[in-house]
Amino acid sequence: MIVCRAQPPRLVPIPQISHVGTLNTQTLAAGVPSEDCRERMGGGGGRISSRRSLVFLSIFPASTILLFNASAASPSLGFDDLVTEGDRDASSDVSRRVGDAVRLLDLAREFQAKGDFSRALNCFTQVITDYRDFAFTEYARVGRALLLYEVGDRDEAIIEMEDVSISLKGYPEIHAALAAALYTDRHAPLLAENQFTIATILDPHYADLSYVREKKHWPPSLISSLQNFITLS
Repeated sequence: MIVCRAQPPRLVPIPQISHVGTLNTQTLAAGVPSEDCRERMGGGGGRISSRRSLVFLSIFPASTILLFNASAASPSLGFDDLVTEGDRDASSDVSRRVGDAVRLLDLAREFQAKGDFSRALNCFTQVITDYRDFAFTEYARVGRALLLYEVGDRDEAIIEMEDVSISLKGYPEIHAALAAALYTDRHAPLLAENQFTIATILDPHYADLSYVREKKHWPPSLISSLQNFITLS
């Protein structure tokens, strides 16, 4: 019997490229190899086919090529150059409005500390009315609710407190104030106890009448209601 052995395939050696020129950022921006590479690949300035250009471009993501294009067009291009005049005007307007709102909020607290509760209430209300698009106006609602309890409608004040206790859940002052109002005006001791527990867990100072009087500048009627709750009277 004659056994035929298949000849193993001959492997054709792959020629090695001795060296390839470097690529610079401007070349990458254009999406084609450098002049040095072009000479080595095309033999002296020949044009690379569109197929090779597409293969080369597919290696890099579009964002990279766009970035290189921007850098090549203007090496000194910075973030400020990408902001339009309209963007600057809008940012300046927002900054001005934030400053005005904060100053008005500070003025309201200053009037409250002096015992001028009517003017403080007006300032808190103005912050809420004119700057409702800012999140920190919720804190103006806290001040407004406390002062409504003193110089306005107590029922409206309690409704405001209940609403803010949800939007600012975990803010101890509103929970303590709501506890005092619920106990004295709504005669709801269990609900009041729940609110006061939240307040004192977060900040035990609200169990101290001198703290809400001297540090938080609560109005007298709300301090009296808190005292009624603490002493269960």
